[in-house]
Parts: sequence; structure tokens; C-alpha cells
Amino acid sequence: MAAPGSLYLVPAPLDFGCAEQAPLSDVMPVATLQVAARLTHWICENAKSTRAYLKRVNELQPLAQPLQSIALRELPREVHKKGDHTGGFDARPLLAAALEGHDLGLVSEAGMPAIADPGSSVVRAAHELGLRVVPLVGPVSLLLALAAAGLNGQNFAFVGYLPQQPAPRAQRIRELESLALRTGQTQLFIETPYRNAALWQSLLETLRPETRLAMATGLTLPHAQVACRTIAQWKKQAGGPPSDTPAVFLVGV
Repeated sequence: MAAPGSLYLVPAPLDFGCAEQAPLSDVMPVATLQVAARLTHWICENAKSTRAYLKRVNELQPLAQPLQSIALRELPREVHKKGDHTGGFDARPLLAAALEGHDLGLVSEAGMPAIADPGSSVVRAAHELGLRVVPLVGPVSLLLALAAAGLNGQNFAFVGYLPQQPAPRAQRIRELESLALRTGQTQLFIETPYRNAALWQSLLETLRPETRLAMATGLTLPHAQVACRTIAQWKKQAGGPPSDTPAVFLVGV
């Protein structure tokens, strides 16, 4: 009987859905690309975007098999919509190939799978099955934003998405600000790009003048921007985050 394979957590570049792409060799280590190129079985968030990613990998590191021969299994749609971080989805059937001796790759559309993206259920299932889990090196937008913001990097929390409706969103912003001011803990959150402007306006209207707000957009891309100012300072600045580029927002002291 073949020894079980390993589960590799393969980061993807942060330019998914953006008008421009960063050269893959600029943002992905060679060792990560080499592992990605040899994997023939994948669990992914989206098969189409994964194929596009593997085409880019193939330009730098030839794939072990033709792209059409590589097995791609998508996570269910409900995992995309509701997340799989609370333990409600059993991903063990997706790992059958690893139990047969094949190494498996886990990939999301951008960044590190299972970090602000689906995939934690697969990692949890791999541990339950006794499989080796190997995280590979690559871009993680939350940590890049935190490092570049100048806020507390010793105590921080990622809180996902804020409510879409104005009143609950403002209430959540006040809660996060209170926590940041009371504990010094930096609060990180994200939004779907086309709702960036509404979130930004709510932040400027709700946060106290002395609270610090950071915004990191287009990370790893040529037009990347990171800025951190007090709310009073931001209100003197024109503009806000773009509506077509992923952004990370941070509130702290």
C-alpha cells in the first residue's frame, strides 16, 4: 500500500481580478513554484482561476502533466458563500487522492488558502486523517498590510467582513475602535472592492478624530499603496480606496 501523500498549502498571487498582474517570479519563491508545478491533484476555490494560475506557473516551471490532465476538485459553493472555518463542512472525501499516495495542493483565488479564504476545512480534515500539512511561502495580504501600517503588530486580530447595512456596520466599527483603544489590539478587516467606498465613508464618519486608520490596496502590484493616518488627517485628504482593487483596512492606535 502506498504511503499517504502530503497536503501543500499553495499561495496564489494577489492580483486575482485586478486589471494588471505582477510578474509571478516577483511575488512567488522558486521553491513554491517548483512544488506547484509537480502537483497533479488539487483542491481549489475555483477551477477556472486555478487553471489560469497553473498556466502562469508553467511559463516558469514546466508542469509535471499537461494542464488538461491535472485533477482539480472545487470546494462546494456553500463553502465559498458561508465559509468553512467553523467546522460545519466535512472535507475528508476531497482528500481521497492523498490517501492513495498522491500529494495534493490546496489553493484559493488569491493569497494563502484558509487565511481570509476557504480551505480550513481541508486542512482540518488532513490533520484528522494523519496527513502531513505543508504551508508554502508566498504573499499573504493581511500580514503585508499589517507590517506596512505601523500599527501594533504584536497584538492584532482579523475580523473578516463588516456588515453591509449602514447602521450595523457603524455599530461594528465602534466596537472595533473601542477594542483597539482599550487593548491596543490592531483590528484588520476587508471588503469586496466595489463596496470599498461605502465602507470608507462609514469609517470616516464613525471613528474618532484621533483614531488611526490604515489602508493597503493593490499589494504586490506596481500601483500598491499603503497609508496610515488619523481620521482627522484622512478627512483633509481627497479620495479613498479604489473600487476595483482589493484592500485591507486596519484600525489602531
